[in-house]
Amino acid sequence: MKKIAVFASGFGSNFQAIIEAVKSQTLQADIALLVSDKPGCKAVERANENHIDTFTFNAKEYADKAAYETAIMQELRQRGVDYIVLAGYMRYIGEVLLTNYPMKIINLHPALLPSFPGAHGIADAYNHGVKVFGITIHFVDEGVDTGKIIDQFAFHADGTETLDEIETRIHQLEHQYFPITINKVINQ
Repeated sequence: MKKIAVFASGFGSNFQAIIEAVKSQTLQADIALLVSDKPGCKAVERANENHIDTFTFNAKEYADKAAYETAIMQELRQRGVDYIVLAGYMRYIGEVLLTNYPMKIINLHPALLPSFPGAHGIADAYNHGVKVFGITIHFVDEGVDTGKIIDQFAFHADGTETLDEIETRIHQLEHQYFPITINKVINQ
């Protein structure tokens, strides 16, 4: 069974969806580690509640990105991690991880790439007035949300929805399709 490390920086609702998919065997993987740059975040609590190892760090305690990614790499190697899954991890991935996990870092973006990359994809799409919203699951490369697209899932909006309603629908897509897509990638 493939081992994955999930990287998260916040609430961890997608991490929880991954945990539930593993329990139900929708996602056939072993969650070997949660990595977080926010030691007190809800995702870390979710990991602890589910007896999943964690590695947390404060980036300011390291000389640079290469230094903290080297520390992360040590944790990944110790656990034999095959794939990295980014589930709300709010840091750019650097050369250390990209070199060691080529085409093995999977990201979830809450917009239909290549439109609306970056940290505010949902709000950017909403403010632009798009009528089709969705999510993109893609491999990570050195750019910002520029990696090869694995899959996309979308829905039409009629223009009467609030931003909060759109966000809720986006999260529903994420929770439903992210674990399934991860499973397809790692078990093909």
